Amino acid sequence: MLASPPVDSSSAQRRINAIIVPTFRRPAYLAEAANLARALNCILVTLHSGRWTTAAKAAEQLPADVKLIAIDIPEPTELNLPCWETSRLLAGSVFARRTDLSTKRNLALMLSHVAGWSRILFLDDDITGLNPDDVREASGLLNIHNAVGLQIGGFPDHSVVCHAYLQAGGKQESFIGGGALAVEVNRSNSFFPDIYNDDWFFLLDGKKSLQPTAVTGGAVQYPYDPFRSPDRARAEELGDVLAEGIYWLLDQDRPIIDADEDYWNGFLMKRRRFIEGVVEMVKGCDTIEPNDKARRIAALKGSLGRLALITPILCESYLRAWADDRERWQRHIEQLPTRQSLGQAIAALPRAGGPPLRWRRSGKPGRSAARTRLKTYMQLDPDPQVKTGRVAARIGQ
Repeated sequence: MLASPPVDSSSAQRRINAIIVPTFRRPAYLAEAANLARALNCILVTLHSGRWTTAAKAAEQLPADVKLIAIDIPEPTELNLPCWETSRLLAGSVFARRTDLSTKRNLALMLSHVAGWSRILFLDDDITGLNPDDVREASGLLNIHNAVGLQIGGFPDHSVVCHAYLQAGGKQESFIGGGALAVEVNRSNSFFPDIYNDDWFFLLDGKKSLQPTAVTGGAVQYPYDPFRSPDRARAEELGDVLAEGIYWLLDQDRPIIDADEDYWNGFLMKRRRFIEGVVEMVKGCDTIEPNDKARRIAALKGSLGRLALITPILCESYLRAWADDRERWQRHIEQLPTRQSLGQAIAALPRAGGPPLRWRRSGKPGRSAARTRLKTYMQLDPDPQVKTGRVAARIGQ
């Protein structure tokens, strides 16, 4: 389903405007992205949440010559994003997602639209082995493609079920994803739903097949333990079912609209047989140690337990909600201003009336944040003219 076309030298002249990294790990994990941004002479946007990282820490630890924009991301309810029907459908259930990766990726698309960036590179904070020439080639391919992925090597970029299948002797190929994905922002009208495999949904055109998509170059993913807890497999199962089911249709040259209730009834039975078969493969594999077998089987049983709760009606309802959300996203993007200054673009990200986002630019507080603090200080002081000079100097204005 992916093109691997050659890139001529003239098409590669359009450079990437920004590298955007959703991150929750320590800033040390941003070193590769920082080096890449410096080599490409482009902006590095880092989106921070969680206990291990902040925009301030990133600005302090990354080299000063990197064109860094580091932003702290609050709860999704504080952001200027649509109320997704897909999220409402899963809210309060075991299928509700508990990460903010999709939120960060959608904010990145918003920021790009408002700032007037046409070409961006999504990069996860566990990706390494980056070659600037590969990114230049990907940017060149965006002349005629909406998205271009770098082929992920090293540790396979698979779900828990597929990791178990591969390690037990199955043959498993990888697809491109949001871990290293160049996007033509002005041409793509897709969004990232709040579900596992959100990047696979992003690559769909919403009607029949994929957006114009290609693959080039390569990158490497850091290894991790997919079997540390069965909870990971449970959290992935609905997104894995939906994405695998849709892409199975596409692989058969069938349109997405064929994924009706009857189709999902058959696919769910096929999925169950597959996972049960992987369990037997793991049990019979001589190269997996007994303790590792137990962990893999526990994870697979976690997937089977969650699969038992997925119905054909839920799958069909999710796709209808996803189609509605695509239209909702397009309306949202169309009403946003464009070609704004960086401070104005970041100021458009929180919901109306909400607090501004905290952000840093190359080691200093962002201008919108600094102006907010200055305004607050002046409101509290009875004689602001006396204080303005000292406060402005303190906040770097």
